[in-house]
Amino acid sequence: MTDYSVRPTVKPNRPQFSSGPCAKPPGWSPEKLALGSLGRSHRGSVGKSRLQYAIELTRKILEVPDNYRIGIVPASDTGAVEMAMWSLLGARPATVLGWESFGLGWITDAVKQLKINPTVLKAPYGELPDLSKVDQSNDVVFTWNGTTSGVKVPNGDWIKPDHEGLMIADATSACFAQPLPFEKLDVVTFSWQKVLGGEAAHGIIILSPRAVERLESYTPAWPLPKIFRLTKNGKLDEAIFKGSTINTPSLLAVEDYIWALEWAEELGGLSALMARCNKNAATLDTWVEKTDWIEHLVADPAIRSNTSPCLKFSDKAVAGLDDTAKAALVKKLAGLLEAEGAAYDIAGHRDAPPGLRVWCGATVEASDIAALTPWLDWAWAQIQKD
Repeated sequence: MTDYSVRPTVKPNRPQFSSGPCAKPPGWSPEKLALGSLGRSHRGSVGKSRLQYAIELTRKILEVPDNYRIGIVPASDTGAVEMAMWSLLGARPATVLGWESFGLGWITDAVKQLKINPTVLKAPYGELPDLSKVDQSNDVVFTWNGTTSGVKVPNGDWIKPDHEGLMIADATSACFAQPLPFEKLDVVTFSWQKVLGGEAAHGIIILSPRAVERLESYTPAWPLPKIFRLTKNGKLDEAIFKGSTINTPSLLAVEDYIWALEWAEELGGLSALMARCNKNAATLDTWVEKTDWIEHLVADPAIRSNTSPCLKFSDKAVAGLDDTAKAALVKKLAGLLEAEGAAYDIAGHRDAPPGLRVWCGATVEASDIAALTPWLDWAWAQIQKD
C-alpha cells in the first residue's frame, strides 16, 4: 500500500493550474513574441494589421464560418457577454440559464440591470438545468462551460436548427477545447487568457448573420456606453471586425495571443487542442477514480468539463464538517502545495462549494497533472496528521 505521507520527489515542471489567467503554452517566453507593433498606434497600419491577423487566425483555428464576424473587444469575456446582452436583448422574450457563478451573473444583469423580466432556469453547482425546457422562440443566454462548477453543456443537439431567438453563448472556457456548433449559435464570446493562456483584459465576440440583422433592426430602450456600441448610423460598425477596436488595446497582449494561435496552428489546430484537453482531464479523472478522499463535483461524465474539472471532498473524508470547515481544509491543502512549489491556484472558486479546481486546458501538459496527483495525496495526508 502506498504511504502518502512520504513526500513525493517529482514535481510538475510547470505548477500553474489556475483557471484564469491560465498557464502559458509550452515553450513560451517573452523573447519569442513579435514586438514590432509595440509603441505604434493601434490605428496605424502596423497595429491594425496585427489586430486583423489575430482575427484571421482566430477564425482559422476555431473553424468559424466565413460569414460570421469576429471582433476584439474590451473587458475580457465579461465585456463581450455584456456587450451582447446590452445590444441585443429586449427585442423579444429572453431566457437566461445559470448553474454557476458567471451564468448567475448574467441572470442578475438581465433581471436587475436590463429589467427585461426573463425566464430564468437554474441548477445547483454540479448539475445542469433541463435543456429541453428552454423556449427557443426566446433569446437564450447561457454559459457553454461553467468555469466555476465544471459543468458543460454536452453538445449542441438540444438547440433547434430553426430556433427563432438568438443563442448567446458565453464560451470562454470552451473555445479551443470543446466542439462548438457555430451554425446553431448567434453570439459566441471568449477571452484568450483561458484555453490559449493569453494575457488578460481583452475579449472576443463572434456574431452570426442573424445577430448582425438584429443589431441593424433593433435599438435597445436603454443607453449604450461607448464600449458596447457595435453599430454606427444604424448599421454594423464593420471596422470593429477588421481590426479597429473600440478602445485602445494592449498590442503586447495581442502579440502574445498571436503567438499562442500560431503555437496552436503548428500543433495541429482545433482537433489537437481538444485532444490535449481531453487527455489532461482523463489523467486527472484516473486519479480521482482511485482516490477515496476526493470526487468530482459533477457526477455525470457527459456534462463534466474537460478544462475546468471541479473536485469536492468525499462524504466519508469530511463527515460531520460544515462548509466553513471544508473551506479551511481547502485553504490549508492549497497552501501546502503552493509552499512546496507543486501546484499554484487550485482552490475552487469562492462562490462554488468548497473543493479544488485543476485547470486542464490545452496549455497544460498531462505529465504535469500526473506529477501533481501524488502531491495532492501527500497534502491530504499531512492535513490528516494535524
